[in-house]
Amino acid sequence: MSEVRPLPDATDTTPAALPLRSVLPAFVLDLALAVTLSFSTLMLGLFGWAAWRGIQLAQQAGGAPDAQALQAQLGTPPVLFLIVMTLVSTGGSALALYFWRRRATPIERRESTSRLAKPATWGWALAAGLVTFLFSSLMSAGGRALGLDLEPSNLDLIKEGFARFPVFLALFAVVLAPLYEELLFRRVLFGRLWQAGWPTLGLVLSSLAFALVHELPGLNGKPAASTLFLIMVYAGMGGIFAWVYRRTGTLWAAIAAHILNNAIALAVLQVYGGAQV
Repeated sequence: MSEVRPLPDATDTTPAALPLRSVLPAFVLDLALAVTLSFSTLMLGLFGWAAWRGIQLAQQAGGAPDAQALQAQLGTPPVLFLIVMTLVSTGGSALALYFWRRRATPIERRESTSRLAKPATWGWALAAGLVTFLFSSLMSAGGRALGLDLEPSNLDLIKEGFARFPVFLALFAVVLAPLYEELLFRRVLFGRLWQAGWPTLGLVLSSLAFALVHELPGLNGKPAASTLFLIMVYAGMGGIFAWVYRRTGTLWAAIAAHILNNAIALAVLQVYGGAQV
């Protein structure tokens, strides 16, 4: 495991770097653990729902139905269940990785708190949130002009969720998702390499991981060109959040920027029908 050091001061742009061979394996392990915990929790939830639904169908049929008939009747999980499982699987993984691998030291917590009292921190957070939304909007407009399919893979889920559970979906998309995504991708993943003196590499790798969580090639049902473009958009958004975290020295600035971007995007989604959330 790499040496544990406090995060560099936000004004220190040239910290002494630890050997990459001692840091990169820890980053890869963090990422592997996050994927494993999130995927296994999600699969466990889906299997649990399928078992519960199968029992319901068997009771309605008055006995054990035919396997093929049961499979046809199972259908898909309700939207609220999918949203909650996303929250539990990804949010739970973020919390587990934070407390297990990247918990903030008392010095880091005091420094982060002191930065919250600075007006510049909130100014940078506001600017980063607005720039993130403008960046994704301009990129999306350019991609559509090229004839690409740039509807995010989670768009239908968000639309249905907002139509049926507007308060919960707004809370999830605007507050909860930014909280656990920033904790995982910026504090755990980016922070690992930033702390070790490799902030640029950390920004690139953590932003790529952030993008792939939102648009995974081969599983989003989109052409390769559209998928690559969406990955570029999400990676750029992640890069801005990582930058404002480093610039201000507090994760709360990245969280605030992410919340602002998602709030604007959700509002635009309700008016125009499309945005990156």
